[in-house]
Amino acid sequence: MTVQDPHASQAPSIEYQFRDDADVIAFARQHVGDQLPAFTVASELQVEEIGDGNINYVYRVCTPDRSASVIVKQGLPWVRIIGESWPLSLVRVRIEAETLQFEADCAPELVPVLYHFDESRSAIVMEDIGDHRNLRHAFLERASLPRLGEQMGHFLATSLYRSSDLALDAHVKKSRVARFTNPDQCKITEDLFFLDPFCDHERNSINPALRADAEALWQDAALKVEVAELKQRFLSAPEALLHGDLHAGSIFVREDSTKVIDPEFGFFGPAGFDIGSWLAALWLAACAHTELEGEQGDKRDYVAQLRAQAVTSWERFAREYREQAALTPDASFAAPGVAERLLARMLRDALGYAGCELIRRTIGLAHVLELESISDETTRARAERRALALGRELIMARDSLSDIDAIDALVARHLA
Repeated sequence: MTVQDPHASQAPSIEYQFRDDADVIAFARQHVGDQLPAFTVASELQVEEIGDGNINYVYRVCTPDRSASVIVKQGLPWVRIIGESWPLSLVRVRIEAETLQFEADCAPELVPVLYHFDESRSAIVMEDIGDHRNLRHAFLERASLPRLGEQMGHFLATSLYRSSDLALDAHVKKSRVARFTNPDQCKITEDLFFLDPFCDHERNSINPALRADAEALWQDAALKVEVAELKQRFLSAPEALLHGDLHAGSIFVREDSTKVIDPEFGFFGPAGFDIGSWLAALWLAACAHTELEGEQGDKRDYVAQLRAQAVTSWERFAREYREQAALTPDASFAAPGVAERLLARMLRDALGYAGCELIRRTIGLAHVLELESISDETTRARAERRALALGRELIMARDSLSDIDAIDALVARHLA
């Protein structure tokens, strides 16, 4: 993988954008090189535009029989579907490339291979993981994913520990915090997580059958104080390099494999944010499966599987974090009890951020496919009401919840 010096050139003009399919193909051929010989020697290649295309262009470049393929992702200096009225810094593309490379150093089996990042064209070439499917669709199909919880726990433990003060020299850590400053992407999170869902904001999208519940939440002064505290930590606690957008849509799976993609929201923040985002993805799917179509027994079994995945994820994370923390070169952090204190704080934060994610995915701008697949508004509102209530209790009770089994029991009560 090659990454150009981000200081080598100024921000590119819009002329860098790919002109046509031939331009995309030429770029992919040039930068894959010996890393994928079957691709570079192919006599014929074709281009498909894939993904939702809301912010970036994403292309699959492949042979006609798809025996060899890569993904090309190109960023624009604004939100693609809106245009120049919503500008976005292109630093996010460099941050995505470097975060992918860091994650590959931590857990290479859990991220796509990064072949090349070209700053002059704000473009990335990476492995095509088309043999995996989006986790949201796997959730909807009630797919059995026996390794998912273990794999995500490992991903979180390695990436969050290895970018922390326990693992890094202080000067190195501070330079990385500066390098991964990502204000435009963070501002999106700050608004969508901590502002919009807790007021009658024009960006919110609310099921009419849930309107009264949303209005009651907007009047909850105690909840707003807790959310403000969580926002303040998000803004001011550079504990580790985060993926920053770790929801089910950023994860692709097979029964035996997990791949985490799209870390363009990467920055140094509170470690519990990524943990909480992931736990909330499981709990949101569980809320949806209480009301999705199917046999009651099948639904109960799948809800139980999702709860178990959350427990497994935290247990694997905590176990690996302790093991790594025992090797810290910093004598202060090596003192007995420090790792447990840090884990307790990460869990508190994770519960708070999970609560915010549950709420914002229910009454904010961006909903989840699992809930939206319930077509009847009244039925969907029952599942959404569970998500809101669970989210609120996780936020309000996070200081008193220090045991994953107690947390699971709380979740189970809301899903009953």
